[in-house]
Amino acid sequence: MFERPEFAREMRRGEEAQVDALLEAAFGGTQEVALIHALRKSKAIAGEQVLPMGGQIVGYYALSTLIQPKGWLCLAPVAIAPALQRQGHGRRMVGLLGEWARLTQTPVVVLGDPAFYERAGFSSEMGAKLDSPYPPANMMMAGVPAAPVKKVIYPAAFG
Repeated sequence: MFERPEFAREMRRGEEAQVDALLEAAFGGTQEVALIHALRKSKAIAGEQVLPMGGQIVGYYALSTLIQPKGWLCLAPVAIAPALQRQGHGRRMVGLLGEWARLTQTPVVVLGDPAFYERAGFSSEMGAKLDSPYPPANMMMAGVPAAPVKKVIYPAAFG
């Protein structure tokens, strides 16, 4: 029988170890695991979504609250199990988030590959207008029709 991931859902208590293992496998190290642990400890996490498949977690993303502007969110990290990458699962998860951001008019920023995030509904044009400590060429934004020029301050966990 053909097996594919289920629908993305909120992460449940007790799934942290599976998420840690997924992040290590997807990124080849523990930097993103440390980031998530620091965000959780500082209570900066706004939400964590997982993509289950056959009792395992094969996809994950976290949303954190930005310090500034108030009410804005940051997407990081996004991970898909290496064996399932480049099959559209990450784009599907992030695309649903982008649509939620648009419908609720919740600004969400992300730093990453424009080719991937633009296919999922983020705009590098809007992201380039932000005053951020990260390269403007890799900043994208979703959730609002036009991004005002704003200074973006990330939670301390992002260093």
